[in-house]
Amino acid sequence: MSEDIGKGIDGAINVLTFKLNNEVFGIDIMSVKEVLDYTKITKVPRTPDYMLGVINLRGNVAPVIDLKMRFGMKATEKTIDTCIIIIEVTVDDESTTLGILADSVEEVIDFDESDIEETPKIGVKLNIDFIKCMARKNDDFVIILDIDKVFSSDEIADISGISGNVE
Repeated sequence: MSEDIGKGIDGAINVLTFKLNNEVFGIDIMSVKEVLDYTKITKVPRTPDYMLGVINLRGNVAPVIDLKMRFGMKATEKTIDTCIIIIEVTVDDESTTLGILADSVEEVIDFDESDIEETPKIGVKLNIDFIKCMARKNDDFVIILDIDKVFSSDEIADISGISGNVE
């Protein structure tokens, strides 16, 4: 169940938690490169609505995705806490660096294996393959994403097509 999430000492899993609306999500810390304050995003024409555009990441073009829109939620509104989480996604052995917009970043948490629950079976028509597992935090759950499954290989190919060096 949690064997492919970054494990720390004594079988704990290491997760960066962040908020989308009022829900707490988590990503394997091994996929996270850095967290940036919100910065100017340059819109790229003829891209999906959830792809906000690109930023200059130390001389490289990095696409920025509004994860809330990708999940069918209302677009992220910029606040003082809005940030861009720079991650590395691997689909079909292709690795791509991109940014995901979050309402806020919470913390890095080491979850014990006893805190991890299987992804619930919600229904046969709903595709929730992008949820790796659920983790208990006090009386709430953190939805741990399988970030490599949030996007299809075609979407990653489109996203990687606009990445690269800034001329």
